Amino acid sequence: MGTVTVGTFNVENLFARPKAFDTADWTVGEPVLAAYSEFTDLSAKTVYDEADRARLTELLLVLGIYYRNTHGAVRRRFSADPPWAWLRKNRGSFDREPADPTQDVEIVATGRGDWIGWVELATAVTDETGIAMTAKVIQDIDADILAIVEAEDRPSLQRFNREFLSGMYRHVMLVDGNDPRGIDVGIMTKPGFEIRTIRSHVDLVDPSGQVFSRDCPVYRVITPGGAIHIAVNHFKSQSGGGGSTRRRQAAAVRAIVDELVYAGERVIVLGDLNEGQPDEQTPAENLAPLFDPDGPLRSCYDHAEFDVGPRPGTFDSCGIRNRLDYLLYSTTLAQAFRSGTVHRAGLWGQRKTRPTAWETYPEMTASIHQASDHAAVTVTFDL
Repeated sequence: MGTVTVGTFNVENLFARPKAFDTADWTVGEPVLAAYSEFTDLSAKTVYDEADRARLTELLLVLGIYYRNTHGAVRRRFSADPPWAWLRKNRGSFDREPADPTQDVEIVATGRGDWIGWVELATAVTDETGIAMTAKVIQDIDADILAIVEAEDRPSLQRFNREFLSGMYRHVMLVDGNDPRGIDVGIMTKPGFEIRTIRSHVDLVDPSGQVFSRDCPVYRVITPGGAIHIAVNHFKSQSGGGGSTRRRQAAAVRAIVDELVYAGERVIVLGDLNEGQPDEQTPAENLAPLFDPDGPLRSCYDHAEFDVGPRPGTFDSCGIRNRLDYLLYSTTLAQAFRSGTVHRAGLWGQRKTRPTAWETYPEMTASIHQASDHAAVTVTFDL
């Protein structure tokens, strides 16, 4: 028996992050990410027609892989440090660039079978102060079980734990999900909190197709007070809407929780669910399956002992519509809830000057130094 602190933190990558994610103005990076997604889908077609090849060319221009030279011709860009992305071509023929600089690059592939390759988003190294502030947040919240959102991969998470956290976590686990951009979800647990089993849902489908943008891994963690199932999530972003996808994801998580609770298990659902509430009394519309008053889950924000702090949200300005990070616990844990809070000290946001609505680390003097533009959320249970 004893206290167990569980937390969630969207770290927005640890050591390197796609450049398109880190623009000061989201309207700059969003078209690049949309082009990346469309190119990935379109280039997978078995057969390319003329319209497909024309569209692929347009997308490669948006991605900065092609450019227009002084003659107005579309040409390949050769750079070790491209603005947004590289085109990786391992085998076969995808395009041909005439020697004449007045002529356009021509996509010669007639379908996916003609070449092996992909678009890879270019990354920028994370600011050193930002890395240190990420570590400071994690050390300060001191969670026994910490869900990590938007980490590159398990080796990066292990390195971060070893080099910046002095190995405070005994178990570090991250399983690659469905997102190829290096923003996966993982978990770290302290000694005495063994990860006994992992259940991935990367392949879960519904009538509309693949459900999870990343994954909803469920970790069975053995605590001094018994087992808890930890379901880590990062729902579809708000870029381009995504509401219907988030509703499907919420419904799928609810089904997973229903099954576990029916079996008598204790469950925590946490992570970046990417949708804020219209007001403090009304749940986010597309997260409704998780906020059913007759359902098995309760939100940390609704508990009298949860301290939300000076602002209601967890992202950027921290308004209620920017309450994106959640921790929901099964009713089987309701009596064990002791306290909880939102940790904003490492959050600066997109503003030019230091936030005044909450205290921030003095080491940060600009947005680039922030740990993340998400706050961390923790809850302590008596088990």
